[in-house]
Amino acid sequence: MAIEYLKRATKTSATGEDETRRIVADMLDEIEQGGEDVARAYGEKLDGWDGDIEVGSDQIEAAARQVPDQLKDDLKFAYDRVRLFAEKQKDSMQAFETELSPGLWAGQRLIPVNTAGCYVPGGRYAHVASAIMSITTAKVAGGENVIACSAPSQERGGIHPAILYTMDLCGADHILALGGVQGIAAMAFGLFTGNKANILVGPGNRFVAEAKRLLFGRVGIDLFAGPTEILIIADGTADPDIVANDLVGQAEHGPDSPAWLITPSRDLAEKTMEKMPRLIAALPEVQRNASEAAWRDYGEVVLCDTNEEAAAVSDEYAPEHLQVQTADDPWYVERLTNYGSLFVGEETTVAFGDKCSGTNHILPTKGAGHYTGGLSVHKFIKVVTTQRMTREANEQVAAVTARVSRLEGMEGHARTGDVRLAKYFPGRNFDLSAE
Repeated sequence: MAIEYLKRATKTSATGEDETRRIVADMLDEIEQGGEDVARAYGEKLDGWDGDIEVGSDQIEAAARQVPDQLKDDLKFAYDRVRLFAEKQKDSMQAFETELSPGLWAGQRLIPVNTAGCYVPGGRYAHVASAIMSITTAKVAGGENVIACSAPSQERGGIHPAILYTMDLCGADHILALGGVQGIAAMAFGLFTGNKANILVGPGNRFVAEAKRLLFGRVGIDLFAGPTEILIIADGTADPDIVANDLVGQAEHGPDSPAWLITPSRDLAEKTMEKMPRLIAALPEVQRNASEAAWRDYGEVVLCDTNEEAAAVSDEYAPEHLQVQTADDPWYVERLTNYGSLFVGEETTVAFGDKCSGTNHILPTKGAGHYTGGLSVHKFIKVVTTQRMTREANEQVAAVTARVSRLEGMEGHARTGDVRLAKYFPGRNFDLSAE
């Protein structure tokens, strides 16, 4: 492969992981041991919030009065599309029972998890879209309890009004004014609600992501997530102004958000790189600082000779968000295999999926696209199997089980077949040895 890096990242997604892991592990242990008082103390220390943790209906009503009607309409637009897409995903699943051999039936059932915990970031930005993506999808799945949490602040008098309004719009059963690790811990340990989350979902900073990772096994999680990523495959037919804007649009998430460009066109690469500093400089200060650091430390531009090379490099990255803007978009759609969500053509972009177009924006990062997709209604539904059979079917199944079990040296297993054969077929002789 003739691959040339015109810009190479100086940092990776693993930068700073050890320190993060130590801090989060200590916090989780303290909160589990100390319960609600410790969680509340962390909320006061880290969020500056000393008010109620459990959000009541009067606070929700007050928040709704602060949300402009146009924004309410926009949130409903996004909610409807995410809900409809999740409903279609649910429709794609089915329970069934089939007869595998005479008298032997096997099937599957679809059972929603009882309690889902949905984390909604509320620090640097008011992530109303994250509330829609997680809470709506959990509710469509059909679980009994959906707990949502987000960071409050004294200045706002609690959770950001638009986030709180959106949580209620999407059907959250319990809402907690807690952010960060303390919010994750509260949902996992059943603090303030009495309901322990069976699964934890939602994006967050590196501390939130690490808390979910450390709790995995005790609870389910949507996926192992890190800072958001964008990769664009673009050729000489692409508009460098749009490509550069799309890269900057994701880099503003934070100073460790990778933005990658893969292209066979040196001209497009150079024009895009030339535009990046100007576009970043035009952002407001907070977004500018984040984008500048992200592009400087994590941005990459890769020059490839062929479509196949570009696709292979992209599949190795397995990016969270993948945009394709080329003259050969259909070829790439068929060829590409590793990504969280794919955006085909100039007409769509990551921000559309992030905010309102329908697909879920909680997606795999840090290479997890090699083995998983993003959050979907399937994450909240357990696919469990069932089995039943007639006594007559035991003639084959019990005998095979006994012989295979003895081959494996598991005599107790074998005898569960023996005893049924003796009961259902008295007087019959069966060859039940492993030889």
